[in-house]
Amino acid sequence: MRFLHTADWQIGMKADFVGRSAQRVRDERIAAGRRLIEAANAERVDFILVAGDLFEDNAVDRILIQKIADILSQFRGPAYLIPGNHDPLVPGCVWDHPAWRSAENLFVLIEEKPVEIPGGILFPCPIRDKYSRKDPTTWIKGGRGNEIRLGMAHGNVEGLFQDKPDHPIVRDAAQRAGLDYLALGHWHSMATYPDSDGAVRMAYSGTHETTRFGVRESGNALIIEIPGPGTATRVNAIKTGALTWLSREQEIQSSGDLKNLRQDLEELANPETLLLDLRLKGLVHSSEKHELRHLEDLISSRFLYGRMDSSGLLPSPDDSQWIEALPPGILQEAASRLQQMTLSGSPTSQAASHALLELYTIAGEVIR
Repeated sequence: MRFLHTADWQIGMKADFVGRSAQRVRDERIAAGRRLIEAANAERVDFILVAGDLFEDNAVDRILIQKIADILSQFRGPAYLIPGNHDPLVPGCVWDHPAWRSAENLFVLIEEKPVEIPGGILFPCPIRDKYSRKDPTTWIKGGRGNEIRLGMAHGNVEGLFQDKPDHPIVRDAAQRAGLDYLALGHWHSMATYPDSDGAVRMAYSGTHETTRFGVRESGNALIIEIPGPGTATRVNAIKTGALTWLSREQEIQSSGDLKNLRQDLEELANPETLLLDLRLKGLVHSSEKHELRHLEDLISSRFLYGRMDSSGLLPSPDDSQWIEALPPGILQEAASRLQQMTLSGSPTSQAASHALLELYTIAGEVIR
């Protein structure tokens, strides 16, 4: 048995946090779906499992539902889908759309009952609630036979962070249920769970296109190979995502650090598909102010999306040029008082440093 495991496409996500790049991010999620189907056909897998959250929610545009169904229907074999916690099985949900009934190779599984699939049997665990304290896999009864046994579920494996009841799944769910493999959705990073014998029989595929900063091992689908019942499973990740989400934190300690950082960023490959989240901290000298502006301009213009948080930067307390560059009068007097507070070592010294840098930035904009 050889199949493709995917989940969490989150089609219809707003991505407003990346501003004007949001539409490109949304478009790439659809494009990644097409790449995934192309890969599934090229790899000649027997079928596809989609383990929930194909859509961001049940309120997505009906045309978008049809578009995704059309993409999935381009696969040469059957595709089995279950609702997740973002697109749960409720009245008026995305799964009521006629597109699923008109595509002969698409099977939306809405009941907890075994389904015959090419080469084996599938135990689907459809989700009916946004949140739940119930393990969706508990209905699957253990047992071994002459067929390969698969499960498909959507939830949070115990040990992973959750701030709300999130369809908890025990870590030995596959072994307990006598499954050769349990395809999981919900967690956007790829993760595998070896059983007591060291064999991987349970995994998250992660989302097919990265959704946000800080998500590791995403933008993939999994090709699963199972030689026979009870045999070791082979798990191979294939790349389906096109966007790169880069988070970087940089310590600025001496003159030249900002220039070196800018040059590093200028050398990053494929800036048109890169989203950058840069966070700076440390001390900055007044002589570096032009380099700081240059860095801001670079990040705003070169990449698909870029944001820079410089709130962790403080003006060097022994650099009087910050003050001397300000117009004489009330601005210099305010800056001098802030500098004294910065040097005092009092609990307010850090706030004073931030205020001093902000004062200089505002004054600089006015002077320009």
